[in-house]
Amino acid sequence: MLPYSLLDLSPIPEGATAADALRNTVDLAQHAERLGYARFWLAEHHNSTGIASAATAVVIGQVAARTSTIRVGAGGIMLPNHAPLVIAEQFGTLETMFPGRIDLGLGRAPGTDPVTTRALRRGADRSDQFPGDVMELMGYLRAAEPGQKITAVPGAGTEVPVWMLGSSLFGAQLAAHLGLPYAFASHFAPDALEEAIHVYRGSFRPGAIRRPHFMLAVNIFAADTDAEGARIRTSMQQGFINLRRGAAGPLPRPVEDLSLVASEPEIRMANHQLRISVTGSKATVKDRLAGLIEVLQPDELILTGHIHDHRARLRSFEIGAEVMAELAAGTGSRAAS
Repeated sequence: MLPYSLLDLSPIPEGATAADALRNTVDLAQHAERLGYARFWLAEHHNSTGIASAATAVVIGQVAARTSTIRVGAGGIMLPNHAPLVIAEQFGTLETMFPGRIDLGLGRAPGTDPVTTRALRRGADRSDQFPGDVMELMGYLRAAEPGQKITAVPGAGTEVPVWMLGSSLFGAQLAAHLGLPYAFASHFAPDALEEAIHVYRGSFRPGAIRRPHFMLAVNIFAADTDAEGARIRTSMQQGFINLRRGAAGPLPRPVEDLSLVASEPEIRMANHQLRISVTGSKATVKDRLAGLIEVLQPDELILTGHIHDHRARLRSFEIGAEVMAELAAGTGSRAAS
């Protein structure tokens, strides 16, 4: 069966608070565990009134404490914002507390605006040092060597699985070079998707894993009808448009007609960037998801989707799990690989 996972950013809906969003995240993680999702990942974003997962490691710890079997991790930590040793200690602590259940996905984007980036990093831009920082971090997670002067405690010897994240060829090349599993941010930046898959698989050399493992990110807006799926999707479309306007905020309520709140060029832009999505009834979602799997041949899916109403969000991921089970039952060797 093709593994399927879930990415959550703890979205803060209009009319709700960060506390509401974090409670919803824990509830969603428990729901995902019952539904058979393999992983529940959270992402680092800063200075956003619409996202509550800024202290990503803290939220991961709370989710892991309130679930039992699902893997919990970062999708991801924006490593240039942090000292590698600090991240090794944070995730080494998580792995020590929840052994065998923690993942560490790494990205090099800031996860925020330029002004906030300067507030986070307090110094020279570390994006250019990202490959070295990744290797330093991975070194802290391996068993300490005799005479090693700096050791992550907890951290050393935990071997927390590291994933490379990206939306460009840079991440694909680095993941292939280091022999890491690779997750592409196709849910909001899909333009280089096919080329990145080709680069990653074509240049992969064994390292942390023996063979390439590619995770495809897909937005899901599933509901009882196609019309309702399209309606709940308008919240994420509006949020994306607002971000491009420089007016990011809480996740908007869905609308019946997106053209009443956005221009045609804005709608085209949002639809282009969010085109790796499955939207509609269970039958429609199943058909679209099967097509993406057939064309792109991922080793794992990670489903996401900003939906204003928490109950509708739970239902959307429930339908996603049902679809994945049905595809596994009907796709023979590919689903079982």
